[in-house]
Amino acid sequence: MGVVKSAVCDVVRDVSIALASLVNEFVSFPKDNQIAQAKRSFFLLGNMPNTIGAIDCTYVHIQAPRENEWEFINRKGRHSINVQLVWDADLITTNCVVKWPGSVHDARILRESTLYRDLQTNRPDGIILGDSAYPLLPWLMTPFLTANTPAQARFNTAHCRARCAIERLNGVLKRRFACLNYLRAEPQKACNITLACIVLHNIATKRNVPLCADNDAPEPLGDPNQPPAFCQNEQTGRATRDAIVRHYF
Repeated sequence: MGVVKSAVCDVVRDVSIALASLVNEFVSFPKDNQIAQAKRSFFLLGNMPNTIGAIDCTYVHIQAPRENEWEFINRKGRHSINVQLVWDADLITTNCVVKWPGSVHDARILRESTLYRDLQTNRPDGIILGDSAYPLLPWLMTPFLTANTPAQARFNTAHCRARCAIERLNGVLKRRFACLNYLRAEPQKACNITLACIVLHNIATKRNVPLCADNDAPEPLGDPNQPPAFCQNEQTGRATRDAIVRHYF
């Protein structure tokens, strides 16, 4: 197109920074009147009650950085940043954390996040679904590692169905913005580009902009043997999960 490479780099940098600065405007956790709709949508997905979101992390692969290169090597042996995403049932991102190297555990990213502090202080009117890499908390439901009763098995089935449907977001996001499969950029620039893509994804989804391809398979699930990094509120979380099983399954 007759544009020199340095000019393109400058434009990408400036536009990604500008879009990233809008994240709080376009990425927001459900509140008040939005919560009831979120619960209905999740229930339709997998018969999972009282659910307002699902959480997971995804790797955005990057070139080897010049500083602290080893911190960015993930468990698959590739350089990346580890991005935490919370989504609703319509594949809208409602919370994101985009700043951690690929070697950092999913549960640590959660523990250090503003979202965690907010929800620990002000418990939400609903639950978030997470896989076994996360701790079991009163507001964060993980599956039973071993289902000992039919009701627990039904809970796990509903939990998996709801989460697997939502995990499509990782595939959709990287299909819509193929650059997120590999960014030839330093970590900070990669974080800004990723945030920009999340903002644009939410705008596009809310405006029903279609995807170009027809393959939206989810990413492979995280390593089930990856242990939670902390177990704070595990007992209270277990009581909440048992109550859900008792009343709904």
